[in-house]
Amino acid sequence: MLSSATVVDFINSIENINSNDWHKLNSSTCPFLGYDFFDALEKSDCATKKQGWQAHHLVVKTNNSVSAVMPMYLKNHSWGEYVFDWAWADAFQQHNIEYYPKLVGTIPFTPVSSNKLLSSTHQINDLFQPLIEHCQHNNINSWHILFCNEVATSLPEDVYQRNTVQFHWFNRDYKNFDDYLNTFTSRKRKNTRKERQSISQQKIQTRLLTNDEITPKDLKFFYLTYQLTYLKRGHQPHLNYDFFEQLLNSMRNNMLLIIANDEQEDVACALFLYDDSHLYGRYWGCTKDYKHLHFELCYYLGIEFCINKHLTVFNPGTQGEHKIQRGFEPVLTHSYHWIKHVEFKAAIKSFCLEEQKHMLSYQQQCQQMLPFKK
Repeated sequence: MLSSATVVDFINSIENINSNDWHKLNSSTCPFLGYDFFDALEKSDCATKKQGWQAHHLVVKTNNSVSAVMPMYLKNHSWGEYVFDWAWADAFQQHNIEYYPKLVGTIPFTPVSSNKLLSSTHQINDLFQPLIEHCQHNNINSWHILFCNEVATSLPEDVYQRNTVQFHWFNRDYKNFDDYLNTFTSRKRKNTRKERQSISQQKIQTRLLTNDEITPKDLKFFYLTYQLTYLKRGHQPHLNYDFFEQLLNSMRNNMLLIIANDEQEDVACALFLYDDSHLYGRYWGCTKDYKHLHFELCYYLGIEFCINKHLTVFNPGTQGEHKIQRGFEPVLTHSYHWIKHVEFKAAIKSFCLEEQKHMLSYQQQCQQMLPFKK
């Protein structure tokens, strides 16, 4: 519960939040929670009203001092969220009921679990009721807090939890990649070595660049391949070159770029962000297709980087059961949802409960498919 000395407000631009307040409240080293990341999203016009991402950041003040911040957005679509509610929106439409606008607490285009509420004094469930009241008074049809820490206390009757499964790699003090492979069964170990050997057999060379080693030329090549990944699927990329250029200027100490080269020509690359404990695989692309190159750039070299840097967790991005046989373990994510429309509450609650059971079962099934020795 929030005290009577506490005021909850909503801010329409990160520029209207003092960066020093943000830094003081943010105890996480996760690069996606830094002020500079959200600033780049807004200044590059990737997460703005024109793109359907109107900043509506929650700011809590206690005795006139900022005591909490949660990045939030008013949205009129569901793109770039990775907790899918298209079926809900379709059901509303079939009944001639407006599903949008909705209020979403998330990191745009970034399905990374973290404590979305930056605060040392408040818990995320303290904000459930103020968020409900805000939506009811401002013609907002729902709120959603995505990829956040699990709420340990019981939920209000009309707040629903959803789960998804991601695949993460965990560093158990491995000395090198072979030490890691020794935890595999013989058949899985042989298969992984075969995949990695195929890269040298194709005479592909790779280079790992961090921080000041990444040049504007490297970034331009990365962005070319990033665009191609989307265009091959008939989509436009969510993020523009200005965004990545701003990241390189403001967050270069958190960036890893891996580039593959074939006969003096760069042909593929993968961009990661990292902090003191985690590596986050985010974006990949290629100008030519090569067997197993995606696995090498996006997974195996990332694992080696974690071992060498003593990072404990590698989050390679959402989805992808092919990650399991390479040692990425199934992990549950959590999100919380409230829907205004009374007649849909029972159906959505039932959906969420069934989905939770399915995800727990799916996680257990994936656990049985891991390549490790029993």
